[in-house]
Amino acid sequence: MSKRILVVEDEIAIREMLCFALEQKGFDVVEAGDYDEAVERLVEPYPNLILLDWMLPGGSGIKYIKHLKSQQHSAAIPVVMLTARGEEEDKVKGLEVGADDYITKPFSPKELIARLNAVMRRAAPMTQDAIIDVSGLQLDPIAHRVVANNIIIDIGPTEFKLLHFFMTHPERVYSREQLLDNVWGMNVYVEDRTVDVHIRRLRKALTPSEHDKYVQTVRGSGYRFSIR
Repeated sequence: MSKRILVVEDEIAIREMLCFALEQKGFDVVEAGDYDEAVERLVEPYPNLILLDWMLPGGSGIKYIKHLKSQQHSAAIPVVMLTARGEEEDKVKGLEVGADDYITKPFSPKELIARLNAVMRRAAPMTQDAIIDVSGLQLDPIAHRVVANNIIIDIGPTEFKLLHFFMTHPERVYSREQLLDNVWGMNVYVEDRTVDVHIRRLRKALTPSEHDKYVQTVRGSGYRFSIR
């Protein structure tokens, strides 16, 4: 898999550190120090991922994401925001406009590389038939079977769809409305609180294997699937 990354960061010392760490791990790195330069760098071959600072000379990271999503050639490029902002509401704002992950300074290069690789794996094309395996929890879309620590889990059809969505979209917070749209479908009318009921059922099914802890509540925002 190609690993071309656009690093958008105005602080030279941080940008140099990021580029060095990424190049050491085999990434092909392109740099930008401000908003306009970041826009200019969106040329072929397009990056496989953009590491984006929140505050930039000439425009914000949020404005840049909106620009990305408005262009057909760049709309699908995953974005990881890198910033000193640590407030939950800022994280949610970044995710809502289209960021795929959010790393708060200070951070370790090891964590950064792991998070970037995870986002790139999620963004890579994958067949709907592929068996998904997360820390001993396996979901088989073809057999419609969930196995936890080699034990088959009894799970309802809606909980199966919910788990499948979570496991293919880990580490990102989804509101009840977003889960309804993605799992139940946009043309189906279901009360928001129905999501809570199925989340409880899903957790109950996963409790014997202790995988229930991966289905996490983010107070005031929604739910996420995370092994952290």
